[in-house]
Amino acid sequence: MIRKISKEQVLDRIKFENPWWVEGHIEEDYNHLPKRLYFDLFKPLVYEKAVRRAVVLMGPRRVGKTVMLHHMVEDMIATGIDPRKIIFITIENPIYNNISLEQLFLYAKEASGLKDKKDWYIIFDEIQYCRDWEVHLKVLVDSYRKDKFIVSGSAAAALKFASTESGAGRFTDFHLPPLTFDEYISLKDLTRIIQPIELVWEGEKSEFYTSNHIDELNKHFLDYINFGGYPEVIFSEKMQQNPGRYIRQDIVDKVLLRDLPSLYGISDTRELNSLFTTIAYNSGGEFSLETLSKQSQLPKNTLKKYIEYLEAAFLIRQIKRIDQSGKRFKRDNFFKLYLTNPSLRSALFSPITAVGDMMGHMVETAVFCQWMHTEWFTPWYARWSKGEVDMVSLDERTLKPLGALEIKWTNRYYEKPKELKSLYKFCTENSLQLPVVTTIDKTGVIEYQGLKIQYLPAASYAYSIGKKTLNQRNEL
Repeated sequence: MIRKISKEQVLDRIKFENPWWVEGHIEEDYNHLPKRLYFDLFKPLVYEKAVRRAVVLMGPRRVGKTVMLHHMVEDMIATGIDPRKIIFITIENPIYNNISLEQLFLYAKEASGLKDKKDWYIIFDEIQYCRDWEVHLKVLVDSYRKDKFIVSGSAAAALKFASTESGAGRFTDFHLPPLTFDEYISLKDLTRIIQPIELVWEGEKSEFYTSNHIDELNKHFLDYINFGGYPEVIFSEKMQQNPGRYIRQDIVDKVLLRDLPSLYGISDTRELNSLFTTIAYNSGGEFSLETLSKQSQLPKNTLKKYIEYLEAAFLIRQIKRIDQSGKRFKRDNFFKLYLTNPSLRSALFSPITAVGDMMGHMVETAVFCQWMHTEWFTPWYARWSKGEVDMVSLDERTLKPLGALEIKWTNRYYEKPKELKSLYKFCTENSLQLPVVTTIDKTGVIEYQGLKIQYLPAASYAYSIGKKTLNQRNEL
């Protein structure tokens, strides 16, 4: 006889997941972990009750979603919410198989011992393991109007699609990215080495940041590139000694071998894995479906879908190309692909050094990663027959270039600005002033043939963009 999981076992498991019902606080393991800087942005969405919406916390594996949810529980308790009215359920646990979200909610209320009918806070972690979760969640939001539902998940491809398609007007998405360099510095308690400076950015004065201890900042920037995307790794020397075992097996492999194949019916995971490995090794390189197809022997349509899946799962980001006049191409034959987190490459291959061949490419990837967390800014790159500019910002309305950036890990162009021929041509043709060129440790403005060029250390620039991104999200 096949034994079924009893209701009592489910209730016991729910009680186990909610220790604050008895103890009045979350487990010490979570309390000792520092809060992500994004916590203060996430919190108001949870407390918002005037608008009846569920909050969908999305992001790649191991960036701290579950920790943030536990910090949220502790914050609720501190504000006076009855701990027994805060429900936490990890959908991934097999004991909850084939139990609907509504039934889990009813079981949890029964397990808590409370008879209240409203003002509950219900957290479903790893929601993607519930089939048709978005349909069930929408019903809950409509049916239990006095309660707040918060869900999280790592299979971002499914979450993004489902929350957009089925939850219109009922879900609020919140994207928790890998650590920015700004967050890395904050979590490591290194803000003492940071100081603000004022620069002109896209024609306006803007606050940037640098350091009087640039060598120390650069050392931490290298550590960030190698290990800095995940909160647990930056505090663990053991994990840093073997990032491949932790990041590749626990993060990359689970996405490539389990999440995406199960979501999209991918039968041959070797193809997907091979494509991702190629992209990771050449992060920041220019690709085309034509060359990828010839190299992999895969049809272009299959490659296009795989790239879309990898991008939806927050593993890569595709950057589109414009020409020297700032115009888009009618056909996107060429594009750049970047890892969304530079430490993914170190985990797949090996950590890099500040003087290694790959440092320039990974500095470029790290800088792009700071911009990837914004929803209001789309980076482009410019390339034509005789030149290229690493990053260009366009006016969303007119699509005219507003700014240009060359990402370098060298002081060479600070000393020889005349070698920046492509940047000079692009800026003069598009009437741009004060383009930015990153360096190792040089700061200043140098004029070359009427064009003023702003130089800033790459580490300072990356920190500044991460901080500006967070500040702007705070203002929204």
